[in-house]
Amino acid sequence: MARLTRTRINNRDYMSFPFRIGDHGSTLSSRHQHVREQIEQILFTSPGERWYRADFGIGAMALVFEPNHAPMWELVKKRLLATLAEALKGEVLAESLTVEVAGDNEKLNIIISYQMAALQHSEKLEFSLNGDQ
Repeated sequence: MARLTRTRINNRDYMSFPFRIGDHGSTLSSRHQHVREQIEQILFTSPGERWYRADFGIGAMALVFEPNHAPMWELVKKRLLATLAEALKGEVLAESLTVEVAGDNEKLNIIISYQMAALQHSEKLEFSLNGDQ
């Protein structure tokens, strides 16, 4: 039986985001880091910013100019759930994906919980956005 040698081509690690070049080429992320980086891309990419994927992202930084109350939180939650479910298909169990959005004065708090599909590993990420970022 042939033995598979792990090379840069068949490496199970992922290119990190944002992309960086290190001493040995592009820097790599583990599978867990890769999912976290994908979530950050979705949060901070504005709709229409990516070519051929006009509906990708929710543009979280633009939300600091919106009224910080319950109707906006529900809209963000629905858009984020739909976008995350599509972008993380195969990586994250869809039924485990939860999003909580709430505001506190000038801050918008987003909590994303999920379970990785193959690894049975759960994570909870918290993001706090305000005009200072």
